[in-house]
Amino acid sequence: MKLHRDWSTPGFELEPSAPAVGPFPLRSYLQTWWTHRNHEVDDLIIAEDHDGLAVFVRSAKGIEFAGESDLTDYHSPLGQHGPRVVADYLSSLDAGTAFTLDSLPIEASEPISEALTASGIDHTKESHTVAAVMTLPSSFDEYLMMIGKKERHETRRKRRRFTAALGDPTVQDRPEGLDVFIDMHRRASGDKGSFMNEDMAGFFKALLEDGDADLYLLYGSGHDAPVAGAFGWDGPSGYYLYNSAYDPEYQDVSPGVVMLASLIERAIDLGHERFDFLKGDETYKFRLGASERELFVIEGQR
Repeated sequence: MKLHRDWSTPGFELEPSAPAVGPFPLRSYLQTWWTHRNHEVDDLIIAEDHDGLAVFVRSAKGIEFAGESDLTDYHSPLGQHGPRVVADYLSSLDAGTAFTLDSLPIEASEPISEALTASGIDHTKESHTVAAVMTLPSSFDEYLMMIGKKERHETRRKRRRFTAALGDPTVQDRPEGLDVFIDMHRRASGDKGSFMNEDMAGFFKALLEDGDADLYLLYGSGHDAPVAGAFGWDGPSGYYLYNSAYDPEYQDVSPGVVMLASLIERAIDLGHERFDFLKGDETYKFRLGASERELFVIEGQR
C-alpha cells in the first residue's frame, strides 16, 4: 500500500466500491472539496494499492474520509480492493487513533466492516442517516401514476397554475447563472437563507468549474428571468440533486415543485434509471416517490 497526496494518480479511475454514489468518491469532487473546504483538517492521505484507493483526512477528531458529512452525501472507497485498503491504512495507525467513516451505503459498509474484523480492529457499524432515492419509470405519465392520485393531482395543478402565470415551464442548463442561484438562496427564510455565505458560494462555483456539476434554471416561456434553480450532477446511473432554491417573490406559483417535476421529467427523457435526492428524510422527497437508502457509520479506535 502506498500513502501519498497525488491527485493525478490513475487509481482515481477505479469504480467506487459501492454503486450509484454520484461524484462524491471521485477525484473531481474530492479535490475540489480539499481545495476549498479543508479548514478544520490537518492532513490529507491518499491510500492506494493496485486495485483500491481511499482518501482520508486527519483532524482533531481522528481519521475520517475526505469530505465533510454535511456536504458529502456518500462515501465509498474505489476499486475491488478499496475496503481492504481502508483496513490496511487504519491498521497502520498508532494505537489509540480514533476513526469515523460516515455516509456509507451498505455495499461499502459491509465489506469495510469485514476487512476491519479480519484485521483485528474493533469497531461499531450503525445506521446514522438515509438518502432518498427514486427508481424512474420509462415515461413521465408512468411516474405520475406511480406517485398516487393526491400527489398526481397536486403536481398537475401546480404546473397549470405556473403556466397560467408565467408560461410553459422550461429547464435550461445555465452555469453562468450561479449568481442568480446564490441570490435565491440568500433571500430564502430560515437556515436556508444563511447557508450560502461567501465561503460556500466559492465552493459551489468551484464545483461548477472543476467538479463536473451542473446548474439548471427554471424559466416560464412568458417570463424572462429564472424563478428556481437546481444544482446537481448527471451520472451514468442517474441524476443527483445536490441543492435547490427558488425566487420567493414567485412562491405563489410553486416554482420549487415545478422545478422538481421538470427535473424528474428531464431525467426520464434522458433514460436515467434513478433520481437521487441525496441525504435527508424530508417528507416531500417521499411524497414525490423516493424510498430510503440507509447509510451507515463505522467508528472505532486503532
